[in-house]
Amino acid sequence: MPSVSHERIYQHTYSDKRAGGTLHKSLRCQKQRKKRYGQRERRGAIVDQVSIEQRSDIVDQLGRYGDWEADLVIGAGQQQALVTLNERRSRYSLIGKVERKTAQEVSDTMIALLTPFADCVHTVTSDNGKEFAQHGRIAKDLDAQFFFAHPYCSWERGANENMNGLIRQFFPKKMAFDGITASDIALATYSLNHRPRKCLGFKTPHQVFMSQLQSH
Repeated sequence: MPSVSHERIYQHTYSDKRAGGTLHKSLRCQKQRKKRYGQRERRGAIVDQVSIEQRSDIVDQLGRYGDWEADLVIGAGQQQALVTLNERRSRYSLIGKVERKTAQEVSDTMIALLTPFADCVHTVTSDNGKEFAQHGRIAKDLDAQFFFAHPYCSWERGANENMNGLIRQFFPKKMAFDGITASDIALATYSLNHRPRKCLGFKTPHQVFMSQLQSH
């Protein structure tokens, strides 16, 4: 039975609002979004950003494999972090640790994680954190397109936000990441990718994603 993702519904609703429509008045939550002063200055501007609005509809429709979402899970002290990647259709997850959340280290890690699956990388979508400032390099090395979600619209990367919540079961908030080992990350990644998901017909992300790779 055909279905429409909640992301697509919200995108259409707010697009209608910008065009003068009234669909947004049907939303249960009618709070006005407050401007967060100073946020832009703290995070810094990213050159040559491409908005999620320019991303193909096929990504929202989960019409293919190879569309990824990216984010960071930050450790105590705001220094070390985990780079998290998930493939939207299969929910397959990749995790890598960075000692510092600089654009250089984050891009190095993203490229290293995704290169083994380069044939199944069409797009990458992240938030507006300055750690993704080297998006052009990532796109070039992976022969993919890189997009940025709207500020404060975490639902545009809903699968990744859910994944990060699951990762926190292994690496809780306020936990120092300096003691996290490669084995710890491998165990968390294995657990996430071998957990049956209702949205996949109770198959695991590993089963679904690897089946797609083998079909190539």
